[in-house]
Amino acid sequence: MKIRFCIDRGGTFTDCLAFVTRDNNPNEEVIVTKLLSVDPNNYKDAPTEAIRRVLENVTGVSIDRNEKIPVEHISQIRMGTTVATNALLERKGEPCALLITKGLKDLLFIGNQARDDIFDLNIKCADILYTKALEVDERIELVGYTCCKSGMNVAIPDGDENYIKGVTGEYIKISKKPDEAKIKKDLMEIYESGIRSVAICFLHSYIYPEHEEIVGRIAKEIGFTNVTLSSKIMPMIKIVPRGNSVCADAYLTPCIQEYINGFIEGFDPKIKSDVIVEFMQSDGGLVNMNQFSGFKAILSGPAAGVIGYAKNLYDDNHKMIIGFDMGGTSTDVSRYAGELEHVYETKTAGITIQAPQLDINTVAAGGGSKLFFRNGMFIVGPESGGADPGPACYRKGGSLTITDCNLILGRLMINYFPKIFGKTEDQPLDIDATTQLFDELTKEVNDFIEQNTPSIPPKTVDEVAYGFLTVANEAMCRPIREMAQSKGYNTSQHVLACFGGAGSQHACAIAKNLGIKKVWIHKYASVLSAYGLSTADVVYELQEPCADVYSDESMSNIKERIENLIEESCKRLKYQGFKEDEIRYDIYLNLRYDRTNCALMILKEGASWDFETPFVRKYRQEFGFDIKDRDIIIDDIRVRGIGNKRGNIIKPDYSYLEFQETNSSIETTSVFFENGRINTEVYLLSNLKSGNIVKGPALIINDTTTIVVEPQCEAYIYPDYIEIEINNKFNNKTGLVDEVNCDPIQLSIFSHRFMSIAEQMGRTLQQTSISTNIKERLDFSCAIFGPDGGLISNAPHIPVHLGSMQEAVKCQIEILKDDIQDGDVLVSNHPEAGGSHLPDITVITPVFQDNEIVFFVASRGHHADIGGLQPGSMPPSSKRLYEEGAAIRSFKLVHNGVFDEEGITKILVENPKQYDDCSGTRCLNDNISDLKAQVAANQRGILLVKSLIVEYGLKVVQAYMKFIRENAELAVRNLLKSVYKKYEGKELIAEDFMDDGTKIKLKVTINPEDGSSVFDFTGTGYQVYGNWNAPRAITYSAIIYCLRAMVGTDIPLNQGCLAPVKIIIPEGSILSPKGGVAVVGGNVLTSQRICDVILKAFNATAASQGCMNNITFGKEGDDGWGYYEIQAGGSGAGPTWHGRSGIHTHMTNTRITDPEILEKRYPVILKRFEIRENSGGRGEFNGGDGVIRELEFLEPLQLSVLTERRVFAPYGLEGGENGMKGENIWIHNIENSDKTEILNIGGKNTITLGINDRIIIKTPGGGGWGKPKN
Repeated sequence: MKIRFCIDRGGTFTDCLAFVTRDNNPNEEVIVTKLLSVDPNNYKDAPTEAIRRVLENVTGVSIDRNEKIPVEHISQIRMGTTVATNALLERKGEPCALLITKGLKDLLFIGNQARDDIFDLNIKCADILYTKALEVDERIELVGYTCCKSGMNVAIPDGDENYIKGVTGEYIKISKKPDEAKIKKDLMEIYESGIRSVAICFLHSYIYPEHEEIVGRIAKEIGFTNVTLSSKIMPMIKIVPRGNSVCADAYLTPCIQEYINGFIEGFDPKIKSDVIVEFMQSDGGLVNMNQFSGFKAILSGPAAGVIGYAKNLYDDNHKMIIGFDMGGTSTDVSRYAGELEHVYETKTAGITIQAPQLDINTVAAGGGSKLFFRNGMFIVGPESGGADPGPACYRKGGSLTITDCNLILGRLMINYFPKIFGKTEDQPLDIDATTQLFDELTKEVNDFIEQNTPSIPPKTVDEVAYGFLTVANEAMCRPIREMAQSKGYNTSQHVLACFGGAGSQHACAIAKNLGIKKVWIHKYASVLSAYGLSTADVVYELQEPCADVYSDESMSNIKERIENLIEESCKRLKYQGFKEDEIRYDIYLNLRYDRTNCALMILKEGASWDFETPFVRKYRQEFGFDIKDRDIIIDDIRVRGIGNKRGNIIKPDYSYLEFQETNSSIETTSVFFENGRINTEVYLLSNLKSGNIVKGPALIINDTTTIVVEPQCEAYIYPDYIEIEINNKFNNKTGLVDEVNCDPIQLSIFSHRFMSIAEQMGRTLQQTSISTNIKERLDFSCAIFGPDGGLISNAPHIPVHLGSMQEAVKCQIEILKDDIQDGDVLVSNHPEAGGSHLPDITVITPVFQDNEIVFFVASRGHHADIGGLQPGSMPPSSKRLYEEGAAIRSFKLVHNGVFDEEGITKILVENPKQYDDCSGTRCLNDNISDLKAQVAANQRGILLVKSLIVEYGLKVVQAYMKFIRENAELAVRNLLKSVYKKYEGKELIAEDFMDDGTKIKLKVTINPEDGSSVFDFTGTGYQVYGNWNAPRAITYSAIIYCLRAMVGTDIPLNQGCLAPVKIIIPEGSILSPKGGVAVVGGNVLTSQRICDVILKAFNATAASQGCMNNITFGKEGDDGWGYYEIQAGGSGAGPTWHGRSGIHTHMTNTRITDPEILEKRYPVILKRFEIRENSGGRGEFNGGDGVIRELEFLEPLQLSVLTERRVFAPYGLEGGENGMKGENIWIHNIENSDKTEILNIGGKNTITLGINDRIIIKTPGGGGWGKPKN
């Protein structure tokens, strides 16, 4: 007798499938075991315990939990495990050291500068994984740069041994070799501190790995037990994700090896020689236990689930499947359309990992997600009850969760659910505990309804539980919509494959929400990840970087490199026991258009070596366009060797089945559905036969899951899966509505739906745009508005856009009045028409129904150039608006459905250049492409708004538009009342100064009765003869941002936040400029100071850096180019927290360019990018530190800085000290001399740099809070 074990250790449950082959019987018997992943009172390790129980059951021989498990009956163990994921989430990995290029020791801490939650004043970022960082004085430089043609034509000196051709074929220059003696000394100190794991990551090592190899060899000689090189594990461009990956590997691999060793120790020693032990990797391939490494293990369990449905449910008749894996802790969504879809950068537990991983999106809503009622809304998660204590019904004192909802609604039947709960793990689910907590929660809900909307009848326990269920379903649908949209598809084009312990209870509801007509549920759905392991392939993957232009000539060299990779992959798989005819190869090229960053991994199709055609096809599918007349660049060559001994799985043809309704139910039970409780037939799956039809409502139960077949749905029984046909027409919720009252459940659902629309608009804009600013830096925002122009929902993109976009919409309504027609698309950027600064162009589209405007949708994006004095349209010296480029008060970009390219070209090109020293836009093609992308994003929004109206009716949708605003308004009024009480009715007064001395003054008066307020900026200084004037709309954005941040809980972001606020701004002040003065700095500088003043008035937090540190550099001419970045600083400390260092604060959250991309594209060397230590103000809680960024330039350029907080320091509060002011330093090489001069160029300046000149930007720190303790 031999047994194959396939085990998925999930966050809540561990699932084990044992395939038993008895002597003289070739057919396998399948035994399913399910147990809690964490149960320390009963066993140490769940997978070991599952194997022990199966062996006892099959052999009839008792095995004590403390004795080693015999292996004579075990042929194979395959496992998907959360060991790496848990170690990463809980930060319980192996202490490790990071060795990185000199000047970059803080690079991974700073990351891309963006914060995860833009409204959290106590900024939380993921902890770094390394314990110590050691800078190594080594450096290679790229020869040439790619942003213009002249940059590619650099001569290589003859006979200079420092110039070497790298792995990619590009030339590099070795400017500094590592000092081996010093490295050995430094590594010895690290070794003696007790650290045994080392991660090594040097700049551009993916091209030239030798320096990493030298240091790695020294580390091994010293005795480090784990040495990981970034150039070996993932040789791809981008040092930040590659550095995070190498640290993750050094941090996690020792934990994995420790787990594997501990697991093996539980068995007879012969397991090492007699049993094949394999683990699932994040890419969907199995690997021998000795090769299982940390950075490829993070999605081990979810990846097996994707393989489960891809291999066992996919067929050519249904080209696209969405996988819905709902577990206890979270839900994973994925997609399969005939080939595994891999991504190469994903964020897990706050760490961006660069590795091939299946494209799996995780949402923090699972069976164990906790339920909350906050601010009149139903909230599900993200907190989870986990495995211990778990849901309330698990008998361990847990909170209410989604599982409790399903239980109390009758969707889980206690008698058919495993009895594995309580301290003795043999008790059934506890309905009494669930009922008691739901009684309490229902009372809380009804008390709120009685106080706020007494016209709504009180809720029953069933209605409250069902409400949470529907809100959870909507939350889980959001990432599914986004995932399908990102691939250029609608969800309705897919089949839904549901699995996971809880997935089958939600299958019909999720499908209805997504417009999906068919659901597949495998017979092993609740353990499909374990089943997927049984059908998975063993994979050995190799990848090399490249930099060739795709052409017939280059492909001959590429083919040779591919053959070498195939040979190595074949050798590795043969070593694992595979024969040559059991191995196949997937060959990929990672392709992108020249001068873009968006690469697509393209699989070789059959015998053809044509990669261009599928690349263009896929690019057009995902992004809606292709870029003609531009070279295609090969970034990477990838070979995936696949070993398979069991042969391919072919989905059987079941066309012979004749279906008819069955009457084999075993009982009837009461289940709550949308319209109330219904007597529902219960079926055992084991009693059903292939060809049976089960009409909903029904429950179908097997040993490990319950399938809910909702009313008007039908389940068709096949030999190895169930197909549920969804009748979506019954999902229409329209009807005659006399009066719409605010229901907290519907309010929560509409909050998700409105936000989902804005998010999908943003996804469309990011996909279809072409410029770096929008596509990569994500400097854009999308939102939907009411017919009055008031904001309904704004995706949390860029804070400075939040309140200002609605002013832009309202201005167009005022300007055009009745001259807005169906088919029109409006464009504006003027500061007197709701604009922030001219590069931010807003595109506005009305949504019509029955010849009336019922909504607006809008998108705002930062365009790379719109003319004016300087490239980038952000001149530090501008005094008048016309010097900053094209100013558009109102223009119909599209009229009667026709895009007016001639008209917008005249505005962008001709209008700006009529002024002295000014130019028209330098990037017209990008402008046009990005404007078309904004139109497309708006069109996506219109489609989604109209589908919402079809589903619910216009009256209901517009009513909830009003209710969602009122909900936000209520939260802000409650905040203001609490502030009044906290400060005993005192007026809140604050002031601060711009660096030129201009005052910003605020007095806030609160009415304690209704929570209304007056924000009075009287006393603020006059508009300035400079460009840091801030249009009124920016102040609105700052106020809405600060109020939302101070509320402190997740509330809808809309016009309601400003409803309790009267805003007084003096005309002609710096906050309400008139007469065509310059404004480009108001958006990026003054906006930050307004936030500081508001938060100071509320005594909420000390000042943050108060600046965005704008840097632009480039050159004019036919071969000209420009680059723009903003730099992080320190955040202010608060009453209970330290400020965060090296982070964007308040009004911005855009990403900074990765150092390797920066140096590849532009003639610049990043000498330093590090934390400016001790620049944050000291206090009981210290302010965050700023950063130091030092750039060296390789050819003459023009550089501009537009910065603040160089004169007045960020303030501390409650005795906390001020943060340090910023500095901008120019190290200038004096011509015809070997001398340099060091110049402070001030906060706002333009300079002409010489060759090898350097600029050092020292950004401000945040203020401290409270008196320092020493």
